[in-house]
Amino acid sequence: MIFLFTLAGCGSSNNKTTSQSSTTTTQKENSSNTKQSVSGNLKVHYINVGQGDSELIQQGDKNMLIDTGTNASTDTLISYLQSQNIKKIDYLVLTHPHEDHIGGADAVINKFDIGTIYMPKVTTTTKTFEDVMTAMKNKNLKATTPNPGDTFKLGEASCEILGPINSNKEDLNTYSIVMKVTFGSNKFMFTGDAQASNEEDMINKGYDLSADVLKVGHHGSHTSTSENFLNKVNPKYAVISCGKNNDYGHPHKETMERLQSKNISVYRTDESGTIVCTSDGNNITFSCKPGDYKYGSEGKAANSTNSLTQIQSQQQNSSSSTTNASENAVSQQQSSAQSSSNQSETVYITKTGHKYHRAGCKYLARSQIPISLGQAESEGYTPCSKCNPPQ
Repeated sequence: MIFLFTLAGCGSSNNKTTSQSSTTTTQKENSSNTKQSVSGNLKVHYINVGQGDSELIQQGDKNMLIDTGTNASTDTLISYLQSQNIKKIDYLVLTHPHEDHIGGADAVINKFDIGTIYMPKVTTTTKTFEDVMTAMKNKNLKATTPNPGDTFKLGEASCEILGPINSNKEDLNTYSIVMKVTFGSNKFMFTGDAQASNEEDMINKGYDLSADVLKVGHHGSHTSTSENFLNKVNPKYAVISCGKNNDYGHPHKETMERLQSKNISVYRTDESGTIVCTSDGNNITFSCKPGDYKYGSEGKAANSTNSLTQIQSQQQNSSSSTTNASENAVSQQQSSAQSSSNQSETVYITKTGHKYHRAGCKYLARSQIPISLGQAESEGYTPCSKCNPPQ
């Protein structure tokens, strides 16, 4: 597989915009005392893709899609885009190559006309990632890797790349593209799964991080949305994209407490489904009422028996190459790990990480969820470099 990337600054577009119709809203507030004149509306669709991310941003006749949800949510995503009469995606931004962010990208590329694709300069060996690269190759498309400080236009909206400034090869989340979209006096922040270290990098760089609406990083995980970062962004509204009753406990208690302490209105896809936010350049409205500050329950992630039951159910409906995990997977892990070529081997993941591990790895101290090697790889997990699990 040949991976095609272009290191270049973002281009700009000066196309005149047309008016967009807005949805029925229940929340409205002036974001600034200084009104700025722009044409039409900016619409941000926080699409409900379950435990994943996908945001459609529209201004005038221009469309940008940030992330594409999971493999399982692909049909939902495509149907939603078609319901919005999308024919062309001018900018496709894949923040980082985890399955819950690029799962539907190959279908999006195959189904719609694509303008520019932005991706970080990092690759994985997962089938999900390879499917994306194959779809790009089939349409003779190449990915551009944007640099912090790059800007481009989406109709009359201005888009600025803020990260990543630094990344850690041990954590693909740290490669997440971070972007701020400004329309009139309204500002929207999109962070992918950027971690607290990425947030600190942007603060230290001296970037203007202020925004009215924050797409909360990493589905509300405690590893993102640090107090320092939240103070710098100082949003009025926060949107969390996560799956209902997800296995990771998202959003985490620490994140929700930080948002509540600053009286930030929170909107959640696990509570409200798809959320549409509309800006006229001065006022921001939402298609639903804000949610609560309840954090995710430990759920199946805290109970290995329940988690194992779910994994077995998924495996029974998957390909014949993946076999059922056994109830005593924990005790049998050492023997099953000896055959790295067997995709049914049991490895372990955590509630918040994106690595898979051997039993006994120090990173499993807080949680360990058994999963087959084949399933872990298909969902975008990569091997831990410390415990060297089967590959």
